[in-house]
Amino acid sequence: MIVDKGSRNGGRKPSSARKNEMNENQSFHVKHHDNVKLQIVCGIRPVMEAVDSGKSIDKILIQSNLDGKLMQELKSKIREMGLPFQYVPVEKLNRMTDSNHQGVVATISPVVYHDFASMLQKVVDSGKTSFFVLLDHITDVRNMGAIVRTAECAGADAVIVPDRGSAQINEDAIKSSSGALLRVPLCRESNFKTVLNLARQSGLQVCAATEKGSVDYLEVDFKRPTLLIMGSEDTGISADLLKLSDVRARLPICGDVQSLNVSVAAGIFMYEVLRQRKG
Repeated sequence: MIVDKGSRNGGRKPSSARKNEMNENQSFHVKHHDNVKLQIVCGIRPVMEAVDSGKSIDKILIQSNLDGKLMQELKSKIREMGLPFQYVPVEKLNRMTDSNHQGVVATISPVVYHDFASMLQKVVDSGKTSFFVLLDHITDVRNMGAIVRTAECAGADAVIVPDRGSAQINEDAIKSSSGALLRVPLCRESNFKTVLNLARQSGLQVCAATEKGSVDYLEVDFKRPTLLIMGSEDTGISADLLKLSDVRARLPICGDVQSLNVSVAAGIFMYEVLRQRKG
């Protein structure tokens, strides 16, 4: 069932009887951005069906203090599959959709997420000098979009994002990326330490882009297989990831402002990778 967010049953909310009738039906709120369809799935059973069907779930929002046998079954599926979820007040769900959501709303990602280990193996098997970009909790959708756009232009093999605490892959992000989010493989991972350890075991150097770096970015040998880490807008790269980095590289700063916008810094680093490999 496709529901237009603007339609409200003649301006009145559905009656209780109508709501009960809708309980077992699948309800989708679909937005369009060019050829991109962003879906919102409402209701406990519809969300369970979306999970079981293998749809690329972006996030599941659950009304706080919601309980019941069916809800427990859904929560069990969420935990089993490691899906990102968040408890929210019912008012937030009401703002997202006029459909009978039963306290559960899932957003379906317009992109297909990949497994980093599989992507890494694919690149290694191809004989290409690998280049991955890991975004450590970039929260601004415009920064996310701009970085992925540059990654696509610079020939990155994939962009790695966390499964929670990151910018949502929505219409604004896709627009900011000029559609690159639909073309660059996106890996969503729950444990960045595992990602870095696997990368290093596979022969990649892990380069952390940080103003606290000990070497200038021009001194880094980016002809080597590389995983580049860009940190969040406010706190930078987490301490745990810095410890696992092989090299910490900085950009020269001459002005009073001591840091660049993360998307600008990412562009400089990525094009240095491209320059060295083309040169």
